[in-house]
Amino acid sequence: MKEQLINLLGDAVRTVAESWGVPQDFLPEVVVEQPKEKKFGDFASNIAMQMASVLKRNPRDIAAAIQLQLADTPDIEQASIAGPGFINVTLSKTCWQQCLARMCMQGKHFGDLEMGAGRRVMVEFVSANPTGPLHIGHGRGAAVGDSLARILRKAGYTTISEYYINDAGNQMETLGRSLQWRYLELLGRSRGEYPESYYQGDYLTGMARKLRGEQGDELVGKEGEETSLPFFIDYASEAILAGIRDDLISFGISFDNWTSEKQFFQDGKVDAVIEDLKTRGVLYEKDDALWFASSRLGDEKDRVVVRSNGVKTYFASDIAYHQDKHERGFDLMIDVWGADHHGYVPRLTAALDALGIAEDAFRVVLVQLVNLMRSGQPVAMSTRAGQFVTLDEVVQEVGKDAARFFFLLRRPDSHLDFDLELAKAQNNENPVYYVQYAHARLCSILRKAREAGINLPEVATADLSRLILDEEMDLIKKLDSFPAVIESAARYLEPHRVTYFVSELAALFHSYYNKNRVISDDRILTGARLLLVAELQLVLQMGLGLLGIDAPTSM
Repeated sequence: MKEQLINLLGDAVRTVAESWGVPQDFLPEVVVEQPKEKKFGDFASNIAMQMASVLKRNPRDIAAAIQLQLADTPDIEQASIAGPGFINVTLSKTCWQQCLARMCMQGKHFGDLEMGAGRRVMVEFVSANPTGPLHIGHGRGAAVGDSLARILRKAGYTTISEYYINDAGNQMETLGRSLQWRYLELLGRSRGEYPESYYQGDYLTGMARKLRGEQGDELVGKEGEETSLPFFIDYASEAILAGIRDDLISFGISFDNWTSEKQFFQDGKVDAVIEDLKTRGVLYEKDDALWFASSRLGDEKDRVVVRSNGVKTYFASDIAYHQDKHERGFDLMIDVWGADHHGYVPRLTAALDALGIAEDAFRVVLVQLVNLMRSGQPVAMSTRAGQFVTLDEVVQEVGKDAARFFFLLRRPDSHLDFDLELAKAQNNENPVYYVQYAHARLCSILRKAREAGINLPEVATADLSRLILDEEMDLIKKLDSFPAVIESAARYLEPHRVTYFVSELAALFHSYYNKNRVISDDRILTGARLLLVAELQLVLQMGLGLLGIDAPTSM
């Protein structure tokens, strides 16, 4: 209805402007918002105040002229003027009833947008180093990235999800040495205290036991430890990556692409991008290292791309990777990173600028830390000691749906408290239970109607004029806002907006259900309410689907 009202207001604005001799080219765009308080109507616009400088008139006088043009519009029940010139509009119940009919006829395509116009988008997320299991911080980034990809597809973008495997550099050698040490330790060939610089955690000891069971005791022979190190590196990285894939699948995530950092070095793409930047005059030598002049392009200081020992930095391979994304034809590259990487944004933005890639082709979503709680008390976590809480542990305890819902409860860049006991609770205090129970209730109503021999009426023959209760209007209005929620979530890359929407829709339905019977002896009213219930069920299912959460039919 928002777009329909924008068109109505636009016609009224043009008529008023024409009557006062003002060319239409000078008129501002009509913007309509939903007021926070119901007393201000269904929609509000500040168009009269925007027109004041153009028309050289008092905003309230302009609003009064627009109000007069809207007076005989059938869909508008009331148009009033508030404050300095806001126009508040209340639509008629007939208008909202017709709105419900249109929603029902669109079926599962309700909420589909042309916003993306088929533009190609890459959403890269998680991309954790294959040096250990995923932890809950990775889980939040995974939920955000996967939900964003789903929302962008609904908004009309051609969207690809990708995992960038950081499988090059010193970290992989350290991983191999860590596994090798644990393996030798099992053989009684320990060389003292386990180095603090090596990867901590029991997962490496378990991996060493498995490796010994598969390969025996002779992996490190007379040739020495260095000769066998490549084997330990490959074994550890492959085993950990396989575990990451399994954890993500259990979390409801399947990537379209998996891309290897090591491959960019092997294919010469890192060398190629360095040569490209040289020809563009943005690299220089200093202290035997090669530097990128990122301070010229908005970064706080210049950055090293090749160290004095000839080793290329992670920054160099990241530049090559993002150039590769651009060359693959993606109009927009979205990276989901931990908030501790915020300082990395301007340097990579500067690099893409130097390569001639438009600034608006690259966006970063920063995801804040998760505070794990149990019954309101913090759960101790120490990644340094290797005693972190893994994503798999959380999913095993609370389930995939609860984990994803809680990760998506807040803006990605805000801190999040995740209470394990609340996530497991089978009551209305648990937000995901509350929403899923609403969907199950809706399915139960439709099921009971079928069992009673009451078929869902055709939209064209149903008498939706029987839907007159304020609670029914509130439900229809909330349903109508679904496309706008998709649009804003896609525009601002904030999937929590969908979480809010399904929570609010569930609350409205529970309140309505507790006061009103859907199935009654009045078959015409029953038919109208069943159509409303069917649309609520479908939209809740689609909303939960955008979050990667199941919509149970019974609970």
